[in-house]
Amino acid sequence: MTNSFAEVVGKGGFGTVYRGTLCDGRTVAVKILKDSKGTNGEDFINEVASISKTSHVNIVDLLGFCSQGSKRAIIYEFLENGSLDQFISSDISMNMDRKVLYEIALGVARGLEYLHYGCKTRIVHFDIKPQNVLLDTNLCPKVSDFGLAKLCERKGSMMSLLDTRGTIGYIAPEVFSRMYRRVSHKSDVYSYGMLVLEMIGARNKERADQTSASNASSMYFPEWIYKDLEKRDNERPTENGISSEDEEVTMKMTLVGLWCIQTSPSDRPTMNRVVEMMEGSVDALEAPPRPVFQIPAAPFQDSSIFPVSDDISGYTEVCSSKEASLEPMNV
Repeated sequence: MTNSFAEVVGKGGFGTVYRGTLCDGRTVAVKILKDSKGTNGEDFINEVASISKTSHVNIVDLLGFCSQGSKRAIIYEFLENGSLDQFISSDISMNMDRKVLYEIALGVARGLEYLHYGCKTRIVHFDIKPQNVLLDTNLCPKVSDFGLAKLCERKGSMMSLLDTRGTIGYIAPEVFSRMYRRVSHKSDVYSYGMLVLEMIGARNKERADQTSASNASSMYFPEWIYKDLEKRDNERPTENGISSEDEEVTMKMTLVGLWCIQTSPSDRPTMNRVVEMMEGSVDALEAPPRPVFQIPAAPFQDSSIFPVSDDISGYTEVCSSKEASLEPMNV
């Protein structure tokens, strides 16, 4: 199918993706999962169990899977335009109007709304980020990579989580610290907000002021997002080739993104409300308050409840170097 794994089209935390061709000529993406010691194939089971329950235009299609001993593979539809991460960092996206990015963001919101409310069993993704959103020929976004997903009853909004999961910079506060309340589907809302803010350029990873270790901690809290937005408002004149329509779309995405990253899950909108906000008028949106973060004096102290995973190991290094001098931040 993959011609002996001849063409790599992507790599992630859970494995490598290859281009493949079925007997009928269809091009597919074949993800070969890494051997995860101690997980007993949980990532594989999570992904197949979650995505096999879905059928939505904004969710990647599962075509099949293979399991032989410790070797596991998942076969997906092939999406020609790769990941959203690649797209927003390319020259193509720079030359497009904001309406295209808005439609992509709206599609992701609809996909998450479906996972939270459209399935018989609610699916919480837990790893929403640009790398896990794929784009087809028409730039229709599709949520992918369900290795960290968790199924839960729709009636119960809260869930128990035995490990910290997600990617640094997109993890909701309550996922890595219980002081921010219980984990729920609102954790995906937070990650979606960070994704939207990155799409509009509020999370530019190439900023010169983010190079030192002393201020790298701001990657984990959105204080600097507000500063970036204030700076953009002050420096960006409307005559720089940016239409009023683009400005309106940018403002809508900004406000929705900031509502989604509120510290307390109860202050964040649900995904069906997010879709309403994205589809509605920007004039109907109020400016959200700045989130108030309190950094725990001893992050991840209760390791028996929330053991630190590989994906967020960098967080403990940043916090431990700053915890002696940091007071609760008002951002």
